Amino acid sequence: MLDLLRSAAAFIVVLGVLVFVHEFGHYIAARWRGVHVEVFSIGFGPAIATWRDRVGTVWKLAWLPLGGYVKLHGQERAEDVSDDVRATWMPGRLFHEKRVGSRAIVVAAGPIANFLLAIVLFAALFATAGKPTILPVAGGVLPDSAAAHAGLQVNDRIIAIDGKPTSSFGDIQTIVSAHPSEKLTLTVRRGDTTLTLPVVTDSHMSGDTKVGLLGISGGQIEYQRLSLPAALAGGVTQTWDITRETIVGVWQMITGKRGTEDLGGPLRIAQLSGAVAEQGPLYLIQFIALLSVNLGLLNLFPIPVLDGGHLLFYLAEALRGRPIPPRVQEYGFRAGLALLLGLFILATWNDLTRPGVFH
Repeated sequence: MLDLLRSAAAFIVVLGVLVFVHEFGHYIAARWRGVHVEVFSIGFGPAIATWRDRVGTVWKLAWLPLGGYVKLHGQERAEDVSDDVRATWMPGRLFHEKRVGSRAIVVAAGPIANFLLAIVLFAALFATAGKPTILPVAGGVLPDSAAAHAGLQVNDRIIAIDGKPTSSFGDIQTIVSAHPSEKLTLTVRRGDTTLTLPVVTDSHMSGDTKVGLLGISGGQIEYQRLSLPAALAGGVTQTWDITRETIVGVWQMITGKRGTEDLGGPLRIAQLSGAVAEQGPLYLIQFIALLSVNLGLLNLFPIPVLDGGHLLFYLAEALRGRPIPPRVQEYGFRAGLALLLGLFILATWNDLTRPGVFH
């Protein structure tokens, strides 16, 4: 029960931060482009607390902490609302009356805010706790593996593979995975001695692609504090690397080179939130930064209903010189909603069938 409560509390904190930053990006951009924001809500359903600021925006904290929204003034089309609603519209502050560029800025600001949050959080971690690097050291050697047959031992440091220097454990993974069932030469430092060990890598199938395996695990992590400029640069680099890796992973799922079992939904996020929170605040901050990148990227996918889908329609409007016909938009939103519902069901199924999800 304590684990469940901790996971629920951590999940609410993580999701609350991510949603607030995302919606605040929309809010700031709307104010900048002269659009009135009617409601800023964290959560859905009945409000726990509400207050109105000096510009007339109603801020809400709702009971169901599974998202949030910003209600823009005049977001609906004139033909979709009654005469009474149109009578309350404030000319010059309506969203749908703004030029397509201003509308695109407001919509894109949410995902951009998530990327900026990730950069700031990673930079703060690198400047205070230090930037973690998994050293190219064998923390463990699997029995009957390629590494074991080559004579690799625990605490051996791999300094090069086929002459290519390895400064992190990730370098080892990158090189080995690209050479399945091939002979490589490891340059290893064992104590004060440098050894040269030939190895024939193992292999396994990942989707339709064969990847190489060495059979070692990493374990030693080194933290190096960075100056503020270096930390900011590191935050940008880290955010970009996660974005690129996520795009590659999604593309591999689409093309069938990778299974969809890695997709996770709210249950998985809640479980991980609790587990990460137990490790300490630094790990929780890193987890929030990672999810912030994924949330920003997900919202930029060109799927109607998501921010990326709206941006796709705005791009078409800019190229055509007039908006996409309402019926086309409606069918697009229906298709996008169906796709998102299918992904949600798949991710939830993965959560329920994943071993240990309730442990």
